Amino acid sequence: MKTFTLDVDYDCDFDLFGLVSSSREHTLAWVLNRTLHLRLIKQPDLIFDLLQKGRLVISNYLHATEHHTLRLFRNRSADASTLKKPFLAPDIRQYDYLLQINAGGAGLPPTPQLIAQLTALPEVQFVSQFDPNDLKFKENFLF
Repeated sequence: MKTFTLDVDYDCDFDLFGLVSSSREHTLAWVLNRTLHLRLIKQPDLIFDLLQKGRLVISNYLHATEHHTLRLFRNRSADASTLKKPFLAPDIRQYDYLLQINAGGAGLPPTPQLIAQLTALPEVQFVSQFDPNDLKFKENFLF
């Protein structure tokens, strides 16, 4: 019997930043709200049921305007998981949080200035920008 596979290549048109922070997610969201003049609001957890491998529960916050959408994700599963790598983005698992900005970030500071603002926060130890198209698990950011 012939087997057909469907190869789909997604083009991710958003900016992705990794943040290293030991702060709790609600504290980090509050600090980002205050610093960047946002309104990140806690959303229902994203649940990925990976068939017989296990479940991944990702905590997320959302700020949406007519110009841009900004999401803050916790990279590690909020639930006890049986997965070997219980991360939203296992290829960048050293980052505690991921910040996704859609629609070019209109109304937000330019990328170098944004990275400088995030790095200046005492709650954030390190910030790095990633090209989401280079990530192995970029499909986890498409919903």
